[in-house]
Amino acid sequence: MTLTGNWSYPTAIRFGAGRIKELAEACAQAGIKRPLLVTDRGLAELPITRATLDIMESAGLGRGLFAEVDSNPTEGNLTAGIEAYKTGGHDGVIAFGGGSGLDLGKLVAFMAGQTRPVWDFEDIGDWWTRADADAIAPIVAVPTTAGTGAEVGRASVITNPATHVKKIIFHPRILPTVVICDPELTVGMPKTITAGTGLDAFAHCVEAFSSPHYHPMSQGIALEGMRLVKEYLPRAYADGSDIEARAHMMSAAMMGATAFQKGLGAIHAMSHPIGAVFNTHHGTTNAVCMPVVLAFNADSIRDRFDRVAAYLGIDGGFEGFTSFVQAFNDQMGIPRKLSDLGATPDRIGELAEMAIEDPSCGGNPVELTVENLKGLFRSCM
Repeated sequence: MTLTGNWSYPTAIRFGAGRIKELAEACAQAGIKRPLLVTDRGLAELPITRATLDIMESAGLGRGLFAEVDSNPTEGNLTAGIEAYKTGGHDGVIAFGGGSGLDLGKLVAFMAGQTRPVWDFEDIGDWWTRADADAIAPIVAVPTTAGTGAEVGRASVITNPATHVKKIIFHPRILPTVVICDPELTVGMPKTITAGTGLDAFAHCVEAFSSPHYHPMSQGIALEGMRLVKEYLPRAYADGSDIEARAHMMSAAMMGATAFQKGLGAIHAMSHPIGAVFNTHHGTTNAVCMPVVLAFNADSIRDRFDRVAAYLGIDGGFEGFTSFVQAFNDQMGIPRKLSDLGATPDRIGELAEMAIEDPSCGGNPVELTVENLKGLFRSCM
């Protein structure tokens, strides 16, 4: 382990039940006077979205809304969002929703003033320096799920529809200026989304803790994030109105996204191409892959997860932890195989080739190759 690293931590966060009422103040703090609220199609007509638009309108911020966002956002969604932003004369974005709405909203704010294509800003080396930083619009993020943690991230994921490849677009100023985390906005999440998003947060913490890179602050955050998910996801899953559980899960989501500055690994390297090719739910896909990847990485992570198991009150060290993960998935109604999500084994070669190009590979504790990724995909099918 080399004791060097480049570290950056999140932004201003207004956390607590009912704090969506502070949206106008958050926009003022970010310097936004005419925001465009960007969300996904499923949220557009829900009461929480209409109520948020009412808050905007009553504060003189208008009712600008763009909701043409797919569950796995594409370049076409981004093009349409930028057009809506420019046509409406907006000066900032409220990124509202789960991972798809948050990611696309952040990208609209990022790309509306750029002259180069979005793919020029992929998370490779210093490509982010190609962007005109002064042309990036301010962002207020409002998560309505507890999973991705995209509200405190400096990147967005977007699918190239021509290649069916998910790409990570990075720039430090994609990080929202203000985040409103109001657990009341998550109360209406269905059980399947509660489970999938919650296990996404858990996967972020697990992979960050597994990563060989040096980042002790992230290591501690990942450990506590795992504890919060273990204790509070079952409560949120059983009773969606449990506001204490919903609040702790929102914290865990932000903690996972903060922790994975230390790195992700094979779970995400596999999940990204599966989602791009078969349009699966990202967090649920992560959960399916997690037990197989833990077994694959066992020799490199056993000692550290012996300590995790002790902290979480799980008997049996690393083996006890891996047994817990599978039982936890089962408890949350997560399928055991990718084929249950619609993935087919005839694409394994293609998926492995896509996975090896994913930036997440660099954080896996065992070096990934096309061949061992094929084996991982076969095991998950």
